[in-house]
Amino acid sequence: MLPATSKLCAAISYRHLRNMTGLRRQAAVAISQELSRLASHSPGPSTWIHQVRRRSSLLSSRLEEKPFSEMEMSYIKQGEEALQKSLRILEDQDDWKTETVAGNGDKVLSKVLPDVGKVFRLEVVVDQPLDMVYGELVDNMEQMGDWNPNVKEVRILEKIGKDTVITHEKAAATPGNIVGPRDFVSVRCSRRRGSTCVLAGMSTTYGAMPEQEGFIRAENGPTCMVLRPLPGSPSQTRLTWLLSIDLKGWLPKSIINQVLSQTQVDFAKHLRQRLARPVPAAC
Repeated sequence: MLPATSKLCAAISYRHLRNMTGLRRQAAVAISQELSRLASHSPGPSTWIHQVRRRSSLLSSRLEEKPFSEMEMSYIKQGEEALQKSLRILEDQDDWKTETVAGNGDKVLSKVLPDVGKVFRLEVVVDQPLDMVYGELVDNMEQMGDWNPNVKEVRILEKIGKDTVITHEKAAATPGNIVGPRDFVSVRCSRRRGSTCVLAGMSTTYGAMPEQEGFIRAENGPTCMVLRPLPGSPSQTRLTWLLSIDLKGWLPKSIINQVLSQTQVDFAKHLRQRLARPVPAAC
């Protein structure tokens, strides 16, 4: 099955064949069947991760849309790679160490991965329904600088299809300028399947956004946020944030670890404050 699938993928990569709807559909079906076959012969992930993977086949959802350029497909694949890699990290429950536990139960864990470095995982419960949290983090992402003091600006540089965007983020300097201003260029993808939402991303290059004066271009990813309704309490949302960042520059690891874990705790606090604000009445 796999060689036949490879041939179909190779065929639709040619520009003059990409417009052949039947071939695209045939390729999507073949890829979907191959993914299902592979999944049936490998250990299953936890339920919510399996749900996202099972219903998030990149090509089967994309090939029915208008053809993308090679560059656009490259960004889409990067976003999908960030999502799948993040889910694999979160799926592995071993060797996580507690960094900090706040009085309200917010928890930051960490582990060191050979091919990634140190990653951090925030686990919190937000007293707002999933739709509201999702809307703030995805639909209103460019407003994050209005409520999160650690973020100076988030700007969408390009939208690709329904689920993928290229963003430029400016991080504010830490108090005392211990860590100076950083910026990031990222590809982000969002998946909403059933009661689970995943927002994933990783650093990328974008010709229209070169390095900026006054900022060190840092790198992030794979990173993701997973949103799920709290079992038995649909008015609350469990948020898991996997954070992986290379801040660049000459910084001691102890300072980096402290800054990143505190950034996650602060994020949860400011997000709650944002979501708790009164909603303006409609005219």
